[in-house]
Amino acid sequence: MSSDSREKILAAATQVAQARGYNGLNFRDLAEAVGIRAASIYYHFPSKGDLAVAVARRYWEDSAAFLETLLAESSDPSAALRRYPETFRWALENQNRICLCSFMASEYDDLPEPVRTEVQKFAEVNVAWLSKVLSAANTVSSKESEPRARAIFAAVTGAQLMARSRSDIALYDAVIASYRVAGLLPA
Repeated sequence: MSSDSREKILAAATQVAQARGYNGLNFRDLAEAVGIRAASIYYHFPSKGDLAVAVARRYWEDSAAFLETLLAESSDPSAALRRYPETFRWALENQNRICLCSFMASEYDDLPEPVRTEVQKFAEVNVAWLSKVLSAANTVSSKESEPRARAIFAAVTGAQLMARSRSDIALYDAVIASYRVAGLLPA
């Protein structure tokens, strides 16, 4: 089995998990989507839990890398903060999906412990980045940066969930705009 097959499996599993969560991951359906036999998936991922760990880890690692790039390419930390909600909007633009780790977090009781750890890491990475950028932008004091970061993360993921439940990306934009007016996010 090639690493190309592994990558195709991870990509297909990410799409499924963003649409149907951990419980929606099914080796037979993934094999059909990738164009391989279901038994071939076991070569790379001995269990559904192993697959979900790999998918969630890749997701938070890619998110962390993107956030660092966003900060590096922004003219200032406030500009990076203004763009932060875009990272969650993209999933909605992709066939009304939501953040993979947010979806899996809603299934927390059904997740194997290693998957829980990876899902929690996604939130930790986002909160740490937001906290760092809030401090760098002098938006709040260093003491207030982590609580504000948690509030922003929760608010943005909540806006995404509301918009998905209505298949209405305009609702997401409106809620994010209201966060800016209220001062939670920079205008």
